[in-house]
Amino acid sequence: MTTQLPPQFADWLRLREPVDAAARSADLVDMVRRRLAVDRPVVVHDLGSGTGSMARWLAPRLPGPQRWVLHERDADLRALAAAEPLVAADGSPVAVETRDSDITRLADADLADAHLVTASALLDMLTADEVERVVAACAGHPTLFAISVVGRVEFTPADPLDAEFAAAFNAHQRRTVDGRTLLGPDAVDATRAAFRRRGVDVRVRSTPWRLGPEQFALTADWLAGWLEAAVEERPELAGVADAYRERRLADAAAGRLRVVLHHADLLAG
Repeated sequence: MTTQLPPQFADWLRLREPVDAAARSADLVDMVRRRLAVDRPVVVHDLGSGTGSMARWLAPRLPGPQRWVLHERDADLRALAAAEPLVAADGSPVAVETRDSDITRLADADLADAHLVTASALLDMLTADEVERVVAACAGHPTLFAISVVGRVEFTPADPLDAEFAAAFNAHQRRTVDGRTLLGPDAVDATRAAFRRRGVDVRVRSTPWRLGPEQFALTADWLAGWLEAAVEERPELAGVADAYRERRLADAAAGRLRVVLHHADLLAG
């Protein structure tokens, strides 16, 4: 996977963080808490940690001393993730370590001390072979993968072009990049199947983003990227994309637009 991310990527992660937090499954976290031992510090490995949003969300929901190991290739994102102090649910300290790790090549030894493995918004960017390697490394530990796209988006009010852009975006999510064919919306099913082949039970919960007037900035940014990807996949859509975007932004600015962007959280272990 790439080690160089555009500077604005950190801004995008900050923009989406509160909506990710609202969407993630509290039900699965309750299950995680029941599975963790209370007589020792909890070690959590977070894969593709970005700016550390998963740790900021989950650490205060877990009790007792914790040590988080954040796996991230981008040095700037690692620095941002390590900069903010964390505290557990009961006020216990949370230590943070960052690692320059290629998560597509994880081995059992990389996660040997983990009591829990987490990731957010990661699976859809992996290939089938990479999912197999990640699952093989995680299979001996409780594993919580959050906010994976599943290929469904709902707009209110509807527009005749919604379905066409959505199909083009989903095809782009499954594109081949530098010889890697991404799973995109198929990643949750592939990950669930990979765990089950190893005899690991899996729970899945729907965790959609719900975007309304209060999330205008995120909606506008997401819509721009969504349409850019769709047009990259199907250039013939370029002729109608600008007008479609303007209609949608006008609806959003007027407080009329609602977007439900579907994701799934997965707990294995």
